[in-house]
Amino acid sequence: MEEERPGGLEGHGNLKLVFTVASAVMVGLVMFSFGCSAEIRKLWLHLRRPWGIAVGLLCQFGLMPLTAYLLAVGFSLKPIQVIAVLILGCCPGGTVSNILTFWVDGDMDLSISMTTCSTVAALGMMPLCLYLYTRTWTLAQNLTIPYQSIGITLVSLIVPVAFGVYVNHRWPKRAKVILKVGAAAGGVLLLVVAVTSVVLARAWNLPDVTLLIISFIFPLVGHVMGFLLAFLTHQSWQRCRTISIETGAQNIQLCIAMLQLSFTAEDLVQLFNFALAYGLFQVLHGLLMVAAYQAYKRWQKSKAGRQPPGRPEACGDKNPGETSVFLEEGDGAGVALGPLS
Repeated sequence: MEEERPGGLEGHGNLKLVFTVASAVMVGLVMFSFGCSAEIRKLWLHLRRPWGIAVGLLCQFGLMPLTAYLLAVGFSLKPIQVIAVLILGCCPGGTVSNILTFWVDGDMDLSISMTTCSTVAALGMMPLCLYLYTRTWTLAQNLTIPYQSIGITLVSLIVPVAFGVYVNHRWPKRAKVILKVGAAAGGVLLLVVAVTSVVLARAWNLPDVTLLIISFIFPLVGHVMGFLLAFLTHQSWQRCRTISIETGAQNIQLCIAMLQLSFTAEDLVQLFNFALAYGLFQVLHGLLMVAAYQAYKRWQKSKAGRQPPGRPEACGDKNPGETSVFLEEGDGAGVALGPLS
């Protein structure tokens, strides 16, 4: 059986290549469209007063690596399995978070800023976190940080978003149309990721049951802890949703690239499937959150429709169908300035 595994990797090389190219093109288009929803003024506000970004980075490189370590210790994983879990926990946020944030009416400017900043920070934080958390175990191999993949990811984020911001600045009406198309393309991208993960996982056999359980639990813990930390730091509800999604959604491509650079083909089979399982579950969890939020939004809208005229709305995030402007004030909490028609 061991002789067949490396061959299995080569046999699915074409599928991996097609998936990589197709996903890269779609990610570029999706990020371009989401850039059409961003404004230079709001992006600059997040960079000038990076309280929301700081909370997000604390979740990304503080809570997620710690959670990975606790899961590895709690489930008594083998050293090679521990490394896979820790690598995933130390990765920056991915494009999936931007898509899900859009569908839950999150702060897209913060989401894009967080994804970009976490990718830049990963250049230093990934090796630092891995060094700190892997000292408990004796490793038989050296870990290789995929700096090239991080750089490519960074370019694929910044360039499309920059073009989208420019289009939104010059042609705001066209930007709205592009944004709608991009949201649909994002849904297709999530479907492609989910289907490809299932196909590749079946082709390479399912991961160890323990790793499968961790891949199910890990993103949920990230979402919950991210939301709680954002809430405790007095972020607006919109930002709480954004930081929650950004925390649980990891960049699976970077994780796979690092696994490929650090492990042999024989060891890679099981570890690769763990990364795929995490990618699949983070999409499924995200879609469940989107469905729950949209159901809540419809319930609020129907509730508002049943209220007598002149009666004030119940306190909530915002009225259905309206968009509120949030500015940072003092401790970084969002202050609603009112609906925009």
